[in-house]
Amino acid sequence: MNPSTLIGIVASILLLAIVLVFSAENPRLFIDLPGLGIVLVGTAAATFIAYPLREVMRVFGLMRSIVHHEKLQIDKDLEDLVEIARIWMQSDIRTVEAALERVSNPFLRSGVQLVIDNVPESDILDLLQWRIARMKAKEHAEAQLFRVMAGFAPAFGMVGTLVGLVNLLFVLGGGDIAVIGRQMALALMTTFYGVLLANLVFKPIAVKLERRTEQRLVLMNTIMQGISMMSQKRSPSLMRETLKAFVADVRDEIKDTEATPRAEPAA
Repeated sequence: MNPSTLIGIVASILLLAIVLVFSAENPRLFIDLPGLGIVLVGTAAATFIAYPLREVMRVFGLMRSIVHHEKLQIDKDLEDLVEIARIWMQSDIRTVEAALERVSNPFLRSGVQLVIDNVPESDILDLLQWRIARMKAKEHAEAQLFRVMAGFAPAFGMVGTLVGLVNLLFVLGGGDIAVIGRQMALALMTTFYGVLLANLVFKPIAVKLERRTEQRLVLMNTIMQGISMMSQKRSPSLMRETLKAFVADVRDEIKDTEATPRAEPAA
């Protein structure tokens, strides 16, 4: 499981446990199945209306993907590219094709295949940029789906609250404060559920998907730069250092924060 996702789930459970156990006189009052049903069913219904069926059905797969730890093999992909470029410099096409069969990254594999097929560099870059743009648009739409659901959930929470307030008006004539207070609490529970689902489920998933897209874009643009250098038959050593610079962590080039200052000698 993704460590950050696991930490978030555990922290959410602890937060709810603290709220229910220490802040509520009766934790069972926070359990309102009809109110929860209004939020969940209403959000699902609005999502089905807004999106095609095939896109909505991807929700469950996307939720599973953010739970699993997806590690991009950046170092391996770049080393594969540099090694293939080195073989390509030796004009050994058969060895390049054999090495290409062992590459697991389809984006890298297709780009190298175009190079060894002597496709012009400009055409290769156009195709790779189109594939990057297509991937970015697809994954942006997936993240946007959860952001839309995050907007629907609080809205249907308010719908449940309005329904509860209508019920409250019917019991006002009785004058029983206990009954009125109970109905008011139940009326507010749907808003609680809507805000909770929006900010602890839907929005975090959207942000997680957007961060995954950013990491993939870095890798794909780095590979595209390497493919361009390979097409120009640049030195594999220069290619390796250039690609490492693309994916290197941002650091301060002026001041080394890890260095410990030397103590000045006593006068």
